[in-house]
Amino acid sequence: MTETVTRPYARAFMDYASQRPEILCLSADLTSSCEVDGFRDAHPDQFLSLGMAEQNMLSFAGGLAMHGFRPFIHTFGVFIYRRPYDQLVNSVAYSNRKVRLMAFLPGITTPGGITHQAIEDVAMMRALPNMTVIDTGDATEVETMLPAVDAVEGPVYVRVLRGQVPRLFQEPFQFNRLRLLAGGTDVLVVSSSICTEEAMRAVQALAAAGIAVRHLHASTLKPFARAEFLDHLSAVKGGVITIENHIVTGGLGSLVAEILAEAGAAKPLVRLGLQDTFAHGASPDYLKREYGLDAFALVQAVERMTGTSTGISRDDLSTVQIDEAFSADKVEAL
Repeated sequence: MTETVTRPYARAFMDYASQRPEILCLSADLTSSCEVDGFRDAHPDQFLSLGMAEQNMLSFAGGLAMHGFRPFIHTFGVFIYRRPYDQLVNSVAYSNRKVRLMAFLPGITTPGGITHQAIEDVAMMRALPNMTVIDTGDATEVETMLPAVDAVEGPVYVRVLRGQVPRLFQEPFQFNRLRLLAGGTDVLVVSSSICTEEAMRAVQALAAAGIAVRHLHASTLKPFARAEFLDHLSAVKGGVITIENHIVTGGLGSLVAEILAEAGAAKPLVRLGLQDTFAHGASPDYLKREYGLDAFALVQAVERMTGTSTGISRDDLSTVQIDEAFSADKVEAL
């Protein structure tokens, strides 16, 4: 069983920002929910509470960046891009300001339903010129992505995992690289966010059943490691399956489809994710099962793509559980 880390972002931000006085921590009245309450108490001179006024916060952050500060905005993802999109475009993206948008509760990691689930944020941010998009997948990436994020010349949107987060990787985050987690030659699976944990369980079970999956984890979604992806694609006999904590429109599945089309790669593609639907308010485990973002859904997709019946059941996959970070007794609160 892998390690589960409690509040990895809280410690990472404290260690990084406290050594850099030009970094300002901005909060939209969700300070403890975004794990920066400790930083607020320890470094009040670097903390600004902007309240529940996200339009003002985005414009204010653009102004701070214009004067040499590096603001890190902390709030739930939905409040970064839905409500203040005009200010995000004009005050941050258009002027290419060094604003770091730390977006919590990505996708279905919250039981809060439509008002709190950022399920189309990658699509929105990928469409914005100058915007970089990062999607963390485990505690190690949450702990180690800040230097790379802060080095970007322009705005960065980061989907941050909070609370109890599994440690899936030992190697630190690398900007615009794909992690090779399994080197099979039958099918290529590309996963992101919390779906990588599910994919790792599925890949282990499929290997025992005789299907060798090449598994990539993607954490930098814009830019994307196009050449590296195509190299991996050439190493498999079959097609590609993407699985993401997001709607299939505009996210990881869409960007892989774009690469396949532009490269003229005649390989089938299956996109697992939310299929043009909003999600219920429920536990992440339930939502992954309900909307086909779990290990069993991936096993079924591999079976369809390869024309193979493995006999793997959902119960079988429970014995390959690599951690309990998103189990029913650790449901995310708002």
